[in-house]
Amino acid sequence: MKNARVETPLRRALTGVEYFTFGFGTMIGVGWLVLIDDWLSRGGPGGAAIAFAAGALLLAPIARAYGRLVEAIPDAGAEIAYAEGVFPKSVGFAAAWTMILAYAIVCPWEAVAVGNLLARVFPALDRWPLYAIAGKAVYAPRLAAGLLLTGGVAAMNVRGIRASARLQNAATFGLLAIFALFTALGFARGHPANAAPLFARPGSAGAALSILLVLQIVPYFLTGFESIGKESEEAREDFDPRHFRRAIAGTLAAGAVFYVGVIGAVSFVVPWRDLVAGHLGTEAAFRRAFGSEAIARAIVFAAFLSLLKIFNGNFVAATRLLVGIGRRGLIHPALGRVDSRRGAPVAAIVFVAIFTAVASLFGDALLVPVTEVGSLAVGVGWGTACLAAARRLPGVRAAAFTGAAVAAGIVLMKVLPFVPGSFTKAEWSALAVWTALGTLFWFAHPRGKAS
Repeated sequence: MKNARVETPLRRALTGVEYFTFGFGTMIGVGWLVLIDDWLSRGGPGGAAIAFAAGALLLAPIARAYGRLVEAIPDAGAEIAYAEGVFPKSVGFAAAWTMILAYAIVCPWEAVAVGNLLARVFPALDRWPLYAIAGKAVYAPRLAAGLLLTGGVAAMNVRGIRASARLQNAATFGLLAIFALFTALGFARGHPANAAPLFARPGSAGAALSILLVLQIVPYFLTGFESIGKESEEAREDFDPRHFRRAIAGTLAAGAVFYVGVIGAVSFVVPWRDLVAGHLGTEAAFRRAFGSEAIARAIVFAAFLSLLKIFNGNFVAATRLLVGIGRRGLIHPALGRVDSRRGAPVAAIVFVAIFTAVASLFGDALLVPVTEVGSLAVGVGWGTACLAAARRLPGVRAAAFTGAAVAAGIVLMKVLPFVPGSFTKAEWSALAVWTALGTLFWFAHPRGKAS
């Protein structure tokens, strides 16, 4: 009888601070800069701010369930590991595969967004159109910037988790410092009259609809606190598992404060309807209000730092989930292998890099639909994890069932056609392609190790 193959472990190197920067870094991207007009057009300042605050409160039970699950089961497979012994393998696989979509789909979003961001400083990037998708041109310099970023992030991750962690720390704390500065300036120099009317639609029914239309996309923008579980195998030897819970709760709270702060500051510095009508970003609003190119450029630099960390954070989370599934033999086992010298999953890194490069070819047409697909994807993963927690951890059963109900609501908001803002053909198409790929992997390989 042959000896069982010994799996190389992921490198154990992360501290509590780094779990926060990975969680927060995976959550906060550049939506606050490039999509602020979309948020305000959906809900107005009041609707958008209330939606993000309410969304964080609704997600708190899910964060609590995840905190306890990660503490009890530190496994890169996260959702698939939590579901083992509770649900059939197919359910765990579906939840984990869907969560890979939630993370992996952010990477091409950021690869596209880096061109959008750089073009705000270097307009020459908006030259040499290659083709158009959904009426939006794809420019050669922007596409090249996104592909270079993808290659750079992949190369850094091949070096190992320490290189990734250093980037997360520098980019996260750099962003927070600039955020504190420009939001303080916004509230100090702005005026509350610019935020009127508070809601995008009149009347009490209009206010409720304004909040709902933003609330539908909030799960996508607050996704990240649960990503800490994907890196849980990489904690330092002396790491106290209770810090997982603290990092998850702190990430969710910090994310909500960040988004509400940006919405409030931008709405104070310029009349928000002007911002929506002109399709202005956050930096353009501050440039107009202060007449300062330096402030605008500082905000763009903060967004660039944010882009680097969210790209890297979601890239790491997606690759670790692939490792967890690959180890169980539910996809090609090469995706579950870890390089013995670097302690990094090289095959999974290459897979996510290729997916990112191909998806980024769709250009700016990818941006808003991606937020819709991501919201449904995390709802599926969160719901499965919460139901597993209810079975595994009696001490969090109430929170877990509440979290599962919230997750079900997130999914229903996107799939029920009569709900405003539900899936269109573009979102269904993207989800169908990913589901087909997962189905192909599921039937192409044995059903994994014996339970």
